[in-house]
Amino acid sequence: MKYPLLVAVILGMGSAVLARETAVEIVPPAEGSVSVEDGLDAWSRVYEVTGHPRCANCHTGPSDRPMWSGPTYGETRPHGMNIQAGESRMGIENLQCSTCHTTKDEDWDNANDIPHAAPRVAMGWQLAPVEADWFGRSTEEICAQLRDPDRNGGRTAIDLAEHLNHDLILHWAWSPGGGREPAPYSLQEHINDILAWGVAGMPCPQD
Repeated sequence: MKYPLLVAVILGMGSAVLARETAVEIVPPAEGSVSVEDGLDAWSRVYEVTGHPRCANCHTGPSDRPMWSGPTYGETRPHGMNIQAGESRMGIENLQCSTCHTTKDEDWDNANDIPHAAPRVAMGWQLAPVEADWFGRSTEEICAQLRDPDRNGGRTAIDLAEHLNHDLILHWAWSPGGGREPAPYSLQEHINDILAWGVAGMPCPQD
C-alpha cells in the first residue's frame, strides 16, 4: 500500500471534482538526458516548494499541531485556537479541520480571498500523514526522505509527480488567496523539476 506522503489524503471528493481536467502534464525527460548537476539544480527548486510554508506548514510529523509560518503570519508559531489534529490528522478527536476549512464544490481552485479567513478547497482538510515529516527540515533531510522508498510510500519520481497531480490540494498552494504568499514557480514547473531530478538519479546535496 502506498501511503500519501506529500499532501493530505483527499476525502469526500464529489464526482464533479474528480472529473475535472487539469492542464498539468507528466512527461519525464529521456533517460540519460539530465546530468547529476542539472538534477541537483532541479532538486534545489523542489526544495523551495517543499520547504515553503504553503507546503511545509501541514507536514509536522508526530506533532498534531499545524504551523503558522511565512510572511502572512509574522513569527513562526503553532496554529492558533489550540488546534490539534489528533491521531486522525483531521481533528475528529477534537474539532474537525473542516469546521473552519470548509469545502467548495464549485470554483475549487479559487481559494477564500478574504484576508485571514480559513482557506477552502474542494476536499477534506487535514494534516499530512505522520511519516510525511519535514517542517523545518533541511534540503538534505527532505531529499533523503523523498528518494527513500521506505519513507516515501515506495514511490519513484514519476509516482511522486503523479501523486501531486491527483492530490488536488496542491493546486491551492499556488493560488491560496487572502493575501497569502503562493508557493514558488507553478505546479507544472514543480512536477517538471521532480521528473528531471528522477531522471538524474534523485541526487541529493549530501551525496
